[in-house]
Amino acid sequence: MEQTDYDYLIVGQGIGGTALAWHLHDLGKKILIIGDSSLPSSSKVAAGIFNPLTGKKLVKTWLADDLFPYAKTFYTSLEQRLDARFVHEASIYRPFRSIEEQNNYLAQTADPGIAPYISSKPNPARELHYVQADFGGLEVVQSGWIDLPLLLEKSREYFSDAGFYREALFNVEDLIVGPNSVSWQGSTFGMVVFSQGFMALENHFFNWLPFAPVKGQILEIATEDILKPYIINQGIFTLPLSENRMKVGATYSWDPLDWEATQAATDELEAKLKGLLKVPYKLTGATAGIRPSVKDRRPLIGIHPEFANVGIFNGLGTKGVTLAPFFAGQFAGYIINGKELNPLVNIKRYFSLYFR
Repeated sequence: MEQTDYDYLIVGQGIGGTALAWHLHDLGKKILIIGDSSLPSSSKVAAGIFNPLTGKKLVKTWLADDLFPYAKTFYTSLEQRLDARFVHEASIYRPFRSIEEQNNYLAQTADPGIAPYISSKPNPARELHYVQADFGGLEVVQSGWIDLPLLLEKSREYFSDAGFYREALFNVEDLIVGPNSVSWQGSTFGMVVFSQGFMALENHFFNWLPFAPVKGQILEIATEDILKPYIINQGIFTLPLSENRMKVGATYSWDPLDWEATQAATDELEAKLKGLLKVPYKLTGATAGIRPSVKDRRPLIGIHPEFANVGIFNGLGTKGVTLAPFFAGQFAGYIINGKELNPLVNIKRYFSLYFR
């Protein structure tokens, strides 16, 4: 077997690349992460909410029973290792929009698959005086948010101190792929894994995959009222950052796909927010990002159809905080020990697009 300087080169330090880096590192592999902090990143903008019940029809998130316990263990162990707090458990309050919705939702809570994610406590609407909830609401538990910017920063510091992170502008044309290894800037690696988010569309190794990127905008607002530690979800979300500040999001748009916050998106969010909040607020900021979503809403993970030492860990979309840890574990087992990778995320499902 060819001797290399590193086992794995990971390109991209968003939540995907970072989760994979931790798994490979903990399995004793020598890694090098390439990141460019000057580039925009959806992980830096994302609210980081983890929510087991989504959609208007109260559907359990795909693989929630596997993803959520795994993510909780992963993030809480990282908090201890990095001496930082970035896991914020918080119930999600879903105000009913009508008596009909109230009846439908309450009927669904009898489903044994959904019941563990519904609070048995009384409706918290009374303490959420600032929320429009004339018909009451539902409290979802085993939910909350991850402070992704802090997690990424602390992870970057850890890997940088260990000599496993390099700040660099990565150009795929600088990569030399050989039969048993890859080379980049004078170093050799057993495999390269691209975890570049939206930037994958500029990477000729994987730009044939059916990415369906979506732009999203988030607002930050301030209020004089004391906010309770509940995420509110009704068409949009409100996420309390402190007793007087919250994030509000998010929009979905496809044209143009850029990183600029717009007045139109701000107006869209504020129109919905005014139907949800009873109290005055002040707009303090707006940010936008591009989600690396996929047409079938499943991650894009696996090995290139022609190059056995070129991989991808991408397409985590809007649920990256829960998908990334679990599938990083799966992918690490796949590339190291040949363990089975869920076929619903394996890019083999799209090989016909490459060979056509």
